[in-house]
Amino acid sequence: MHDPRKLREETEEYRRRLARRGAADLLDAALAVDEQRLSALRRVEDLRAERNRATEEIARRRKAGEDVQEEIARMRALGDDLKAQEATLAGFEEEVQTLWLQIPNIPADDMPDGEESREERVLFKAPAFDFEPKPHWEIGTDLGILDFDRATRMSGSRFALQRGQGARLERALINFMLDLHTSRGYQEVFPPFLVQEPALYGTGQLPKFREDMFQTQTGHFLISTAEIPITNMHREEILDASDLPIRYCAYSACFRSEAGSAGRDTRGLIRLHQFNKVELVRFTRPEHSMDDLETIVRDAEEVLQRLELHYRVVTLPTGDYGFSAHKTYDIEVWLPAAGMFREISSATNFLDFQARRANIRYRDEDGRVRFVHTLNASGLAVGRTMAAILEQCQEADGSVRIPTALQPYMGTDRIQRQAGAVL
Repeated sequence: MHDPRKLREETEEYRRRLARRGAADLLDAALAVDEQRLSALRRVEDLRAERNRATEEIARRRKAGEDVQEEIARMRALGDDLKAQEATLAGFEEEVQTLWLQIPNIPADDMPDGEESREERVLFKAPAFDFEPKPHWEIGTDLGILDFDRATRMSGSRFALQRGQGARLERALINFMLDLHTSRGYQEVFPPFLVQEPALYGTGQLPKFREDMFQTQTGHFLISTAEIPITNMHREEILDASDLPIRYCAYSACFRSEAGSAGRDTRGLIRLHQFNKVELVRFTRPEHSMDDLETIVRDAEEVLQRLELHYRVVTLPTGDYGFSAHKTYDIEVWLPAAGMFREISSATNFLDFQARRANIRYRDEDGRVRFVHTLNASGLAVGRTMAAILEQCQEADGSVRIPTALQPYMGTDRIQRQAGAVL
């Protein structure tokens, strides 16, 4: 969330920037209720001061032996009025807090407006085929490594089952990504996959995206990304400036209801209710966070570079990026069968937006306590990486070449149909 003091003092600047993402009305609504809250607060403070004066007057008159029944009746009336005003104030405080939480982060000045992303760079050439390339779900099914039918039978739509060399490829990609990122200074973490509501408020999934989350009967939520538990590792903590930046990487399963996505990417590994992902998270000083954004996107890109997969990097526009984000780069990998790029990672700088919600701070060299800046990036979405390998590395005979960097993890340079495999 934003600093309410700044929203009050720099209203026009925040209104201008929030208008770029169609959210200026949320600011105006919150400020209107905040003014009512301040008015109620002043009334409560006046009544408390008046009650204190009445208490002192009663004590003085009692000491002088005077009758105080009239003053006692007046103080009781003041108490009733104060109680009612305090209830009104509590209502305004709850309402304005809810409204503060609904205001999204401000966009960076260099982000494009509207709905169109800006292409920043394209890496590697798209593979050329002398045959019609197949989509990854057909390749995986033909090889017997992807089984959507059995997954649907046990779990419903938007689930996948990997088997044989498909399961091995999933595991190989996870290990390859974690080994790469830890070699670059990220500390590996294996987080819980279930969290409570405060963790989701901390990273901004709640209250806005409740319908996208899976909730259990215990009140826990299945995480939609490892960003949630990793960011909340330092919830309500004051870090030391000498420890920054802190860099974590984590594998987790991710669970998303995909509410509102009916009819989109219904086949294959692109949009599932459950998928695996390796996540990168950074906690950094405010003056370094924009440079760190460039670093974290390069760290995520290195996975695709090592795998020699065709991809591009785009800057997301104001009309198509996350609620908590200040600036986001998307890394998009090429899927030949569809003839298009598809997102495989988002790299985001949140500024202090998440840190304020989760109360994550650090003490600088002068002893001042300040909010950290948080960043994250997928490093990468594993299923989408598998889809890209199956499609970009497919051969005319139906086999799939394993990228050189991945071969030590796979123990082979090729996936092909196994004789006697049960399909």
